[in-house]
Amino acid sequence: MSNDAVQPSETDPREEKFVVDSGLLTEDQLEGLAEEYCTRYHGLNETEHPLAERGRVIEAVRRGELVVWFDPVENTAGLGAPSNSGVWPGQEII
Repeated sequence: MSNDAVQPSETDPREEKFVVDSGLLTEDQLEGLAEEYCTRYHGLNETEHPLAERGRVIEAVRRGELVVWFDPVENTAGLGAPSNSGVWPGQEII
């Protein structure tokens, strides 16, 4: 008998999302992430000016209420809740 039984594959840790220190980002990069966050989470909610929340989003990043997540598989970054908050990356907490 062989040990070729199908086993659940484990996630490759190199493919897992991870938090990037926001202090390593330029102000332009942080503003771009905040704009993307605002338009993604507020732009479809019939909000007349979704970018008006940009300042609050940037302050949330500085306070650690939102973090920068990097997805190495998709090669993309975005803002989301810290993993210890019980909220999945990318979910809105503001």
